[in-house]
Amino acid sequence: MSEYISNNEQETEALGAKLASTLPGGTVVAMYGDLGAGKTAFVRGMARGMRLDCRVSSPTFTIVNEYLGERELIHFDMYRLSGADELFDIGWEDYLSRGAVCAVEWSENVQDAFFGDEVRVTIDKLGDRQRKITIEGAELC
Repeated sequence: MSEYISNNEQETEALGAKLASTLPGGTVVAMYGDLGAGKTAFVRGMARGMRLDCRVSSPTFTIVNEYLGERELIHFDMYRLSGADELFDIGWEDYLSRGAVCAVEWSENVQDAFFGDEVRVTIDKLGDRQRKITIEGAELC
């Protein structure tokens, strides 16, 4: 487990970029944090770290956004789901079988969908802009 302090959105994105640049395809990144903690900013950084040229936005209403390029990043927002069954209904296993990196916001809503090998990212608000970001299951170079 590693802990980092981010003082602004740009630092949160940079940490996401650093993490994603080391992740193999097929990795699930389970994200935890309150509304406005910076989960989507972290995923924006992940896309940059994977060298994807795309506009990353929260998929709160669409549930899933796919970012394609040299590598593939699939961005889930589970805020509106009531459990893992709904995630399986939208094809969770099919997404996993594609070998993409999957970033999952609001993972606490779908805990039963994980197999225990996911990377866990927890973002805690320390103030208006400062965040403590805890990463478990992966090491940053």
